[in-house]
Amino acid sequence: MHSIQIRNYVLGTLLACSGAYAFAAEPSQPSEQVVVPEVARRDIKLPRFPSSDFEIGTFVGTYSTQNFGASAVGGLRLGYHVTEDFFVEGVVAQTKVSDASYRQVLPGGVFPSETETLSYYNLSVGYNILPGEVFIGSKHAKPFSLYVIGGVGSTQINDQRKATFNFGSGMRVYLSDRWALQIDARDHIFSLDLLGKNQSTQNLELTVGITASF
Repeated sequence: MHSIQIRNYVLGTLLACSGAYAFAAEPSQPSEQVVVPEVARRDIKLPRFPSSDFEIGTFVGTYSTQNFGASAVGGLRLGYHVTEDFFVEGVVAQTKVSDASYRQVLPGGVFPSETETLSYYNLSVGYNILPGEVFIGSKHAKPFSLYVIGGVGSTQINDQRKATFNFGSGMRVYLSDRWALQIDARDHIFSLDLLGKNQSTQNLELTVGITASF
């Protein structure tokens, strides 16, 4: 029993010495230095992409003034697309109104001169009801949208300025990312004092124009 204990003691001592020798013989690894790169800070300016929510355009067409007949009309429009469905539009335009038919039965006619200028402006809200594509020929398709529109404004004729309501519908055909063809039909409703009688008039307008988005 005593000899076994001595043997175990000797073996343990030899193992401990050999482990210490191996640890001492193992070469030490040099510590790696962490390199932190120095990056110069730069102020980055984000690019400004053009917006196509606004559009401006011109139009011509015909304006039929109740009791006075139709005449050519021209004007400008400025629009803003609030969403893909809703947009607002401001319009200014003018036309000529003739009382030649009245002068055949009434000496002096209705207006001080035979031809008077009718001008109007309005602000309207539109809603795109049917976006889609229209085919031009058999190979070319262009985006288009049908819309309904209505608003309020003012009409001036014969030194009278009258509040005006308008409503109608139209169509846009997008010829490119910037240009569009716009066809519009509108009814302008305002009261007019003629020969001492105030009456509500409905005045139909049909126009075609070009708009540019920006």
